[in-house]
Amino acid sequence: MYDLNDAEPQRGGLIDPCFAKIVGVLRPGGVDGPAPTDRGLLKASKSGSDVLMLDWEFTVAEGPNARRKFWQTMVVAGGEVDEKNQSKGWNITKSQLRAMVDSALGLNPKDESEAARQRRTLRGFADLNGIGFVAKIGVKKDKEGKYPDQNVLAHVVTPDEKEWQMVMSGQEVPVGGVTAAKPQGWGQPAWGGAPASPPATAPAAAPAAQPQQSLWGAPPPAAPSPAPASSPGWPAQTIAAPPAPAPAQGWSAPQPSGWPPAAGAPAAAPAAPGAMPGPAWING
Repeated sequence: MYDLNDAEPQRGGLIDPCFAKIVGVLRPGGVDGPAPTDRGLLKASKSGSDVLMLDWEFTVAEGPNARRKFWQTMVVAGGEVDEKNQSKGWNITKSQLRAMVDSALGLNPKDESEAARQRRTLRGFADLNGIGFVAKIGVKKDKEGKYPDQNVLAHVVTPDEKEWQMVMSGQEVPVGGVTAAKPQGWGQPAWGGAPASPPATAPAAAPAAQPQQSLWGAPPPAAPSPAPASSPGWPAQTIAAPPAPAPAQGWSAPQPSGWPPAAGAPAAAPAAPGAMPGPAWING
């Protein structure tokens, strides 16, 4: 006999627009990126174009929508180009990724100090796996009615915005005149310390040495190269990320020469493990 009375009611449909802390996990798409850590990580366009993407699974970390998910891709190469022959999609994605790092680490977007710049330097896209940050979740509607509505990452909320402080301190955040439900169990950023107003001009503190671990507390996608001698020193998240692929091994400096590839050009071959040193903060 199975007693189903204690089961939670099923939840369906879309997540209502809200501000929330979310965790992003990268789903490997089988196409190699330029760094050893990104082997098999990227996803190719189904249309047969030269577009390469990051395939994200986002999970709400806390509150009434906790554990609910939505999915989104971000272009990292190919597609339409600008006057400099650079991928327009990659330029948009690069801005989003920077905002995600700033939100996750509590960095003021205007902070251009050397310490802040080092913390925004990635060894590969896989470094982003398991990142937790504050976001505005929206709903995208198909104007032609051909496709169902879907949740999207409408905006990455950074520490210079009042909503970041409100979410991190557990306050209720109004969305379009409606007050979002107050999340439980939040009160300070995952990297420790009570939330404070972001500095206007003061440089961010240099990252302190941490025990060897993954960048955000979740292992990056798998790669076949040997394990690095040391792991990133970025602080781990306290929120639980959904299951992720096995840890990657081997690292390289981000964006090797020729990346992203020009429109119509084949993707660059992965660099040999250990060919270039990682960012300064890895060993710091």
